[in-house]
Amino acid sequence: MRLNRLNAVLMSALLVMGSAGMVSAQNAVTKADIQRLQDNIDVASRDVAEARTRDARLGSDLERQLNDARDEAVYLEVKIRKNEPIASSEYSSLRERVEDIRKQARGEVDRGGSTAGDSDRRPNRVASTEDADVPVGTELDVRLQQPLSSKTAQVEDRFEATTMVDVTDERGRVLIPAGSVLRGVVSSVNKAGRIERQGKMTLAFDQVTVKGRDYPLRATVTQALESEGIRSEAGKIGAGAGVGAIIGGILGGLKGAMAGILIGAGGTVAATEGTDVELPAGTVLRLRVDTPLDLR
Repeated sequence: MRLNRLNAVLMSALLVMGSAGMVSAQNAVTKADIQRLQDNIDVASRDVAEARTRDARLGSDLERQLNDARDEAVYLEVKIRKNEPIASSEYSSLRERVEDIRKQARGEVDRGGSTAGDSDRRPNRVASTEDADVPVGTELDVRLQQPLSSKTAQVEDRFEATTMVDVTDERGRVLIPAGSVLRGVVSSVNKAGRIERQGKMTLAFDQVTVKGRDYPLRATVTQALESEGIRSEAGKIGAGAGVGAIIGGILGGLKGAMAGILIGAGGTVAATEGTDVELPAGTVLRLRVDTPLDLR
């Protein structure tokens, strides 16, 4: 009887040790790893800048990819600070993407994904945009559903925005209907104060819901625009409703760029010196799609 109890205790201990090992494997990524990743991104940024001098189109494409990778690195850093586990595969995948960007910037990888002079190397992991429903670079205009302020926002705060017009393809097929919901997250925030006088927030969008189905999305804020509000010019509804367009009618016209708001790299929204960023509900944000979006 005692022997059976001892065996049961030993088995329980082994199960606990095994579970601890699994958690440890999931949380193998450290703060030092994230710092090295961010250092690699900084180096890649210099490579991309040099690539832009040789090929402006390639440089712009790589810069968009790198900004997306930088946002993901910030997200991993936030998880580390909150003691949330990070799978090694998640970290490795991002690290390899950054390395792929560097290789492309240095001309070591062609646009098809093969390493120059070595056709047997693995293909580039950066997704092709040729067959995507919504390609990289597409602009979306969305309306914030909640106010956002650098004075009160916290990292990882969630918010929503809705598309203002139908996003269509060249054949006129509606890909993302007006009113579709995008999910956003505050990935970094600085409150205006004595030391950091300029309020800042970095906003990232990671999901769009189309006809009740959720799709992963990577989109960066490029402009913050002020709306005139509800208007009765029904004749304008549907006019010029191309991708990224903001139309009149019930959607409201535009007064233009919001005063006192600056948009930096990676979707960082900054206020003029000495103030906090204040984005009231109804603010129109223009977004750039940073990864191909397949809606099939």
